[in-house]
Parts: sequence; C-alpha cells; structure tokens
Amino acid sequence: MLYAAQLVDRIVAVVNDDVITMSEVNEKGKDFFKKITEEAPPAQVEEALRRAREEVLDNLIDKKLIDQEAEKQMVSVSDAELEAAAEQMLISNNISREMLDAQLAQMGMSYFAYLDTLRNQILQSKLVNYEIRSKIIITDDMILDYYDTHYTKHVAGGGYYLMQMGFSWGKDSAASGSAPARYAEKMDAKKRAERVHALVVDGQDFRTLAQKFSDLPSAADGGDLGVFQKDDMAPYMQDAILKLAPGEVSEVIETPSGYQFFKVLASQDGQIVVQASFESVKEEIRNKLYEQELKGAFDEWVDNIKEEAYIKKL
Repeated sequence: MLYAAQLVDRIVAVVNDDVITMSEVNEKGKDFFKKITEEAPPAQVEEALRRAREEVLDNLIDKKLIDQEAEKQMVSVSDAELEAAAEQMLISNNISREMLDAQLAQMGMSYFAYLDTLRNQILQSKLVNYEIRSKIIITDDMILDYYDTHYTKHVAGGGYYLMQMGFSWGKDSAASGSAPARYAEKMDAKKRAERVHALVVDGQDFRTLAQKFSDLPSAADGGDLGVFQKDDMAPYMQDAILKLAPGEVSEVIETPSGYQFFKVLASQDGQIVVQASFESVKEEIRNKLYEQELKGAFDEWVDNIKEEAYIKKL
C-alpha cells in the first residue's frame, strides 16, 4: 500500500526549490477530468485526459512561480479580500451564486476551484508593480476604434436588427406529467412576459431588463439578437416584427415553448445601429482595454520569470 501511495504522489515537476506531485495535478483537475471521462467519445478519452493533465500541470507551474514571487515580495490575499472579490463578481455580472455554480459545472469546475483561480488572479494583480502599470496608456483613438467595432452594427440588404426577450414554460420537470401544473406554469410565463413588456413600453432599458428577466440565451447579451433577414425568421417572428418601425416594440406573442417580444433597432439598408452612446460606455471600454493590456504585460512578466527559473517536468 505504501508503494502505491508513493506512485500516486510521485513528483511530476520541479519548480526552483518546490515540487509538484501527481496528486496535486489530480486534485486540481478532478472536475475537469471527470467531465472529459463522462463526455468524450470512448476512443478519445485517453488522449483527451493526457492533454488535460498537461494543461493542468502547466497551470500549476505558473501558479507555483507566482506564489514564489509573492512570497519574495511578501504579498498575499486574505480570505476577506477573496470573499469581497467573489461577491463583486456576482454583482458586476448580475448573476446569483446558483447561476455561477451552474456555469462552473458546465466548464467542469467546482466553486472552490473557481475561488482558487480568483485568488491567483488577485495575487497576480498585486504583483504587477507600478512600473508595469505606468507603461500602459489607453488613448481616445483606441477607445473609439473599439467602440466602432463592438457597439455599432451595419444593417445591410434589408435586414432587421432585433432585440428579444423570452419567458419559457416547461422547465419544471416535476410538473411535466400534470396538465393543471403545466397550464399554471404557462400562465406564469405569460404574466412575467406581460409585466416586463410593460416596463419596456414605459421606457425602462431593454438590455438591463433582458439580462435580469429573460429566460433565453440572448439574455447574456442584453437580448441582442443581431441582424436577421426576413427569410431567416420563424413565422411567429415575421408576424410580430415586419409591421414594426425602428424603435418600436412588438406585442407579447406565444411561441412553441413560451412567450416572447421583440424590439426593432433598425430595418433599413445601410443604416448604422448604435447599441449604446459613446459617452455612456467610454469608461467601460477604457477599463476593458486597460485590463487587456495589463494581462499582456503580466503574461510577459511571467515569461521573464520562467526564463530565469529552474523548471523541469518529470
């Protein structure tokens, strides 16, 4: 039994004066490996697991280097900081803990693994010294280029630029065998659709409401569906949309699985759709570009540490 334990805990990498063991790789990647085992085609499982273990080991090596550098500089992340960052992430993305857990499960990651990743990100941010930050300059031209690419769309060929909200029924499997329960669930979806539709008609922001209330995948993008041609629309979409002028909102309509309504942003060849005013998103874009540049600078910093470190995979 002792021999077997030694095999499980054999050293798989040396990083300066520290080692990484097989058990660390297995623990770090257990959710990831489990997802692969369950979902990959049988003939591909072995190779997929090999690549996954290599990826996990590389991540552990990077983490070990960062931890070593943090120890040198006496930098750490407290539990209170980590908890505050996790809470802020939920608020910033307008999601609940349950929604986050569901998203993490799809990626094969546990919440505790996510917290470990978040802690490492905070540590990385602390380690980026003022010299690196001071070199990052985000110009107005960079912001404007990003805005033109991501916040404006050209509607060509008679297309319709659409936004959408949907409210589904049939999600409660316990109610699937009961006609009264199915009807109650359907009526609940209709009431939710009508309530939010009234808020939109009253002038509240479509994107914000879609992110908060819509059941459809487009909710993540604030209900933004992009450009549709008439022939690409389902019949129920055509009935609701073709009679609308840009800026108008359709009535609530019944679909095979719920209730939906749409807003037409543009329906004119050559029209430019502005998804948000430049001033309203300027600082958001500046922060996004800054984070991108900061990540690049940090990755370069890590590469330099790697060049000076002793790293050996076994």
